[in-house]
Amino acid sequence: MRSRTVFATLVLSILLSLTTVLPAAADGIIIVDPPPLPPAPEPVWLTIKSHRVTVTIKDQVATTRVDQVFVNESRWELEGTYIFPLPADASVQDFAMWVDGRRVEGKVLDADQARRIYEEIVRRRRDPALLEYLGRGAFQVRIFPIPPGEERRIELEYSQVLPIEDGLVRYVYPLDTERFSARPLESVSINVSIESDVPIKAVYSSSHRVAVDRPDDYHATVGYEAQDVLPDRDFVLYYTVSPEEVGANLLSFREGEEDGFFLLLVAPRVAVEQEAVVARDVLLVLDTSGSMEGEKLDQAKAALRYVLEHLNPEDRFNITDFSTGVRTFARSPQPLKEREAALRWVDGLQAVGGTDINRALLETLAGVDPTRPTVLLFLTDGLPTSGVVEVPEILNNVTQALPPNVRVFTFGVGDDVNTVLLDTLAREHGGVSLYVRPGERIDEVVSGLYAKISTPVLTDLRLEVEGVQVEDLYPYPLPDLFAGSQLIVVGRYREGGTARLRLTGRVDDRLQVFTYEGLTFRRQGGDPAIPRLWATRKIGYLLDQIRLHGESRELVDEIVALSVRYGIVTPYTSYLVEEPTEVLTEEGRRRAAEDMLSQFPAATAEAVGAPAVEKAAEVGGMREAEVPMEVPTGMPGEAGPEAAPVRVVGPKTFVLREGVWTDTTFDPARMQPRRVGFGSEDYFRLLEARPDLGAYFALGRRVIVVVGETAYQVVEGEGEPIELPTPLPATPEAGPTAQVGNPSSTPAPSTEPMAEKTGLCLGALLLGLMLGVVGWSLVRSP
Repeated sequence: MRSRTVFATLVLSILLSLTTVLPAAADGIIIVDPPPLPPAPEPVWLTIKSHRVTVTIKDQVATTRVDQVFVNESRWELEGTYIFPLPADASVQDFAMWVDGRRVEGKVLDADQARRIYEEIVRRRRDPALLEYLGRGAFQVRIFPIPPGEERRIELEYSQVLPIEDGLVRYVYPLDTERFSARPLESVSINVSIESDVPIKAVYSSSHRVAVDRPDDYHATVGYEAQDVLPDRDFVLYYTVSPEEVGANLLSFREGEEDGFFLLLVAPRVAVEQEAVVARDVLLVLDTSGSMEGEKLDQAKAALRYVLEHLNPEDRFNITDFSTGVRTFARSPQPLKEREAALRWVDGLQAVGGTDINRALLETLAGVDPTRPTVLLFLTDGLPTSGVVEVPEILNNVTQALPPNVRVFTFGVGDDVNTVLLDTLAREHGGVSLYVRPGERIDEVVSGLYAKISTPVLTDLRLEVEGVQVEDLYPYPLPDLFAGSQLIVVGRYREGGTARLRLTGRVDDRLQVFTYEGLTFRRQGGDPAIPRLWATRKIGYLLDQIRLHGESRELVDEIVALSVRYGIVTPYTSYLVEEPTEVLTEEGRRRAAEDMLSQFPAATAEAVGAPAVEKAAEVGGMREAEVPMEVPTGMPGEAGPEAAPVRVVGPKTFVLREGVWTDTTFDPARMQPRRVGFGSEDYFRLLEARPDLGAYFALGRRVIVVVGETAYQVVEGEGEPIELPTPLPATPEAGPTAQVGNPSSTPAPSTEPMAEKTGLCLGALLLGLMLGVVGWSLVRSP
């Protein structure tokens, strides 16, 4: 009887609901609260051993199947309740949990039921971690006792219709489990198969680095997999559909009166008609100095063979190999009929001599046809040791000799390369630089890049936007557009509204113009991941400028401001982790900038070696990032040495400052925060007026968050009378996206109020969670 009473008391503390405010952390939570009876055991957490999700989306109908395995690693028999949140329009098709040969059934809680239970838990238990689960219903099932060391497997399947907003479809799966497992997950995987009657253009995740396979214009497969991780953010996937030759879709975000952020997806068809492919010249420049002898040269030859075997029918090619001297396969670019001879020539290459980079590049450029688009692939494993060896002189010579129709892609093999030379060649001439680290295969890196750029569709891209002022775009300049690829452009905009986009580019020597009407730049709300992606790319661009061209106090000050505001932490900006109590003050940021400046002279002077290559690769990755920079991880909590020092919640960043989770937009010099007592009536009135604050208050019992120009400080104990902020509008002003140039698509109305403003999951939402109720021999003893 005593154990049943304890169980009944604890079960009341685990019922909760899904947040409607922000896309991050949009799942359940495990609460462990041992009974106040001696001897009190240590806290017990169930472990999520594996988490596998399979999704099929066919013509906007998404079916999500989840397979989770929970394990009891404690010394006690545990039981509790499994709860997961349901999207408003989801239909549960199958739930299966088998215990001792019996199928366990569950029930659905509506939003009102869930909220009443939730508020009672928060008031009684004073547990702020539940605050992000405001206002949603849930599916609930009783979990029978799990003996120590045993596992329980749960399988669930449900489906929903994903609305299409002017050609763009959004799917979300909640994956924030960092608080909900006793240790990292052994494995987590998400596999999404997409099938559409209308051609698929872009496939993009704003949350995770994913692998995308595009066999044709109507199918796509997306995969994400990780091991030994504590996922800390939802999985968000977008895909666009359009019958147009080149599709363009817009995502945007704006908060308050600040300038907004946008992300533009531009994607051509996967299968391009042959007449639409740009014929070009491909020039291969290979270092065959003595240091390339052996495995490196064998892999480099394999890379050259791959490129030669994947040329388009109208392409031409030439090959240059260099060491102390320079040899070329032919005096000018050759047609494909000469490919077999070129392959035999590659087989005969040998590694010997020094490295004359300057001469190799100049002799290659001397044979360029200025009337044809040209790609130059340059591969080296060393420094210039023959001829002209000064990097500035080599760069100047190349700039003078290189026509504007040439794109340069560089590959640095090993750590004995000059990163400033290779990065500058690529950055200033429309390409990218890649580094093949020790242990990596040259042929895989080269062939991987060439597969992406093998079929150009448009070159010399330009964007013009009319109706809304846009600025600070990245990447800059825009790269060429290739078949089966997609261009992701991020930038800032003023105010918002409807705009027209003109995309211009060249096919051979012909100018192509694509016009897109009706782009909607949101005036409020949108995808909160966009600001951090923009900040990641801009910091990467600024770091690159300093690394390649020398220190600049103005650029460093801007990096510091962006890093603090958006939680972007790099080796150059580690002050955000190391000195979180200082970065909100003007003096603290000044010292941070001085610390950064002290690092750059060594970085720019030391362009060779493993540290230089690592920095070059990191900065390059930020410049071309498709998802925001990772946030430093740690065990969440209000304070303590293991707390994560930086937390990103939706569009805001918080630092743990003197035990208080503090919004980085808080300015202690000019803001006097209004004190709100944790758990007080004003506290709940404030959450009722602004449910979006729930995710911020969930950080702990001591939080400072800025709403407009007003700062609210959650404190333990008594607060002060507060004036409630203006409630959020009941419905969004528009969908988060606007696809243009696709008049045949019809926007579907949102099925959930505030769905895009607050980041509601439009896709399948589930994270199965268990609460263990601790039992021990004293309780069970007679």
